[in-house]
Amino acid sequence: MGKGTLRVERDGPVATVFLSNPGRRNTLTAGMWREFAVVLAPLAQDDGVKVVIIRGEGEDFSAGADISDLRTILHNPENGLHDGGHVTAGEEAIAAFPKPVIAAVDGYCLGGAWQVAGACDFRLASDRAVFGITPAKIGIVYPLSGIRRLVRLAGPGAAKYLLFSGDFVPAEQALRLGLVERVIPQADFWTDVTSFARRLAGRSQLSLQAMKELVDVIAAVGPDDGAGNEAGTGIPGIPGSPGPVEQASRRWQQEMSASPDPAIGVRAFLAKEEPVFVWTASTVAAAPAASTPHRYGTNINQEEAR
Repeated sequence: MGKGTLRVERDGPVATVFLSNPGRRNTLTAGMWREFAVVLAPLAQDDGVKVVIIRGEGEDFSAGADISDLRTILHNPENGLHDGGHVTAGEEAIAAFPKPVIAAVDGYCLGGAWQVAGACDFRLASDRAVFGITPAKIGIVYPLSGIRRLVRLAGPGAAKYLLFSGDFVPAEQALRLGLVERVIPQADFWTDVTSFARRLAGRSQLSLQAMKELVDVIAAVGPDDGAGNEAGTGIPGIPGSPGPVEQASRRWQQEMSASPDPAIGVRAFLAKEEPVFVWTASTVAAAPAASTPHRYGTNINQEEAR
């Protein structure tokens, strides 16, 4: 019991985290769930890492949480219940990672493995991928964190269908249900996943990290900025106070004003060259606040930007 591990490989700006439990379809042990926070922390701090891929070792993404150790895995020491425990901690470590995370799903993605995939920013599936969310088959209540993400992505009807039935669904059906963003022929799968990751690595990390946070905050509090009163403020009874979305947006707008990335992007666009962006998260605290925003350029046809 508990022999699996998370293994990291680095290829330039792309780091790949392998779910590795050979001979057991990469079932996730308690130790593996705990490892997510440990493995991801240094990747978050490493400015050379721009994108992370999470995949299974071998032919399957993962068959889910290790059933033989399920009580330990789901145990929450804070309340004594079995309502998430290590599973939720691992899932939240993935969701909180500040850079783009791609779930590359080949083969089976079952049970708790969906919480790994669901916490990623994108889910790319091979055409032989199979999804199943199976708590009703073993008499447990799926962790709340996983249900929330499932409802956000697939909607309440699809979430109930998947959770109640425990049915396995092929990749194309998973695409229609909203579980994945793209299905790729298996023969091209790993080439396409790598190409997509490298394309993201070439984008402005300021743009990606800012918009990742903004999308996540909007998804958490709703598109109306978590308004506390009719004036659209963030704090009930205090007119004009910004809500969490506006707070995050203002912070990132200030960071953009101090960053060279906008000017780099505009110059490259006008010169029809590939931009080489320089912003990194480690420069945020060190950089002085800009008194005026960078001039981005004028008369740019935004529809031509790629």
